[in-house]
Amino acid sequence: MTDAIHIERPKTDSKIFAHTRWDVVPALAGLFHLSYFLAMYFLFPYTPLWVMLIMGFVYALMINANINGVAHNFIHNPFFRPNWMNRLFGVIESVACCFSQTYYDAVHMQHHKGNADRPDEDGETIDWISIYKHGHDGEAENPWGYVFLSFFRDNPAAIKRELAKRGNADVHWGTIELATFISVLLTMALIVPTKPIGFINWRYMLFFLPFFYLGHCFSYLNGYFRHYGANPDKPIAWGVSSYGKLYNWIFFYNGYHAEHHFRPKVHWTKMEQFQRQISELQKQEGVRVIDHAHMLGFLDPNLPKRRRHVGAASEAVS
Repeated sequence: MTDAIHIERPKTDSKIFAHTRWDVVPALAGLFHLSYFLAMYFLFPYTPLWVMLIMGFVYALMINANINGVAHNFIHNPFFRPNWMNRLFGVIESVACCFSQTYYDAVHMQHHKGNADRPDEDGETIDWISIYKHGHDGEAENPWGYVFLSFFRDNPAAIKRELAKRGNADVHWGTIELATFISVLLTMALIVPTKPIGFINWRYMLFFLPFFYLGHCFSYLNGYFRHYGANPDKPIAWGVSSYGKLYNWIFFYNGYHAEHHFRPKVHWTKMEQFQRQISELQKQEGVRVIDHAHMLGFLDPNLPKRRRHVGAASEAVS
C-alpha cells in the first residue's frame, strides 16, 4: 500500500529554476546568510561588542536554519536547471555555513540510507549521524553528548570515499568548497578590515569561532529531536514531525520530518499536501508529532524516557 503513495513533483517552464520559481525564496535566504556572514567580519572593528554578540548569536541560529532548511532542500531538489548554477550555489552555501555542501550531501544521503538506525551486532550504524550510534542497549545517546560532540565526529576520509563512488566531479567540487571556505576563514584570521589594514585578526576569530560551533550544535539539537521518539523499524515513522507554521516557513517545511523520511524527494512546496494525503495512515502507524519546533523538542511533555526502548514505546501525539 505505502509503495503506491506518491505526490506530483512541481514543474516549471523556467530556464533558471528546475522545479518551481518558489525556489527563489530559499536561494535568496542562502545569499542573505552569506551577506550576513561577511557583514559581521567587516562590522566587527567598528561595532560595540554587545551588538556583535547579538549578531553572533543570530548567526548561530542562521547556521541551524540554513543547514536544516536551505541546504537540506537543495540536496534533495537542487534549485537550478543549469548545473553550473547549482555548483556555484553549493560554494555560496559552503562559505556561509563554513562547511562543504557536497560533503554535507554525502553525510545526509547516508542518513537517509540508515534513517537513524540502531547499531548492528558489530556496533555499527548505516547512518553516520544516527542518534543511536553512540547510545547503549538500543537507546538513543544522551542529547548533551550528541549535541556537543557530533561536530567532532565527522570523518572526512570516509565522506570522501563515499563521494568517490559517485565519480570525480563530486570529489572535485567538495575539494573546491573546502578550499574556498577555509581560504575565506584564513583571510578573516589574517586581515583586520580597518584603515589602514591590520594583520592577525585574533580578536575576530575569538569572537566568531564559538558562534560557528554553537550554530552547528543547534543543528545537531534539531536533528536529535527530529528522530528521538521515532521508530527506526517503521518507514512511515522514521522521523518526528512538528507542524508549526512559522517554524516551517523558516525551515522550508523540514518540520514535516516523518513525511520527509518517508518520501525524501517531495518538494518543500508540496509537503503540506503530502501530509494531508497520508495523515490517516500516519495515525494508524503511530507517527510521533510534537508541538514545539524540533530545537525545543526537550520541552515536549510527552517525551519518551531514555531508559525505554524508544522506537517501541513511541505513540502519536497530536
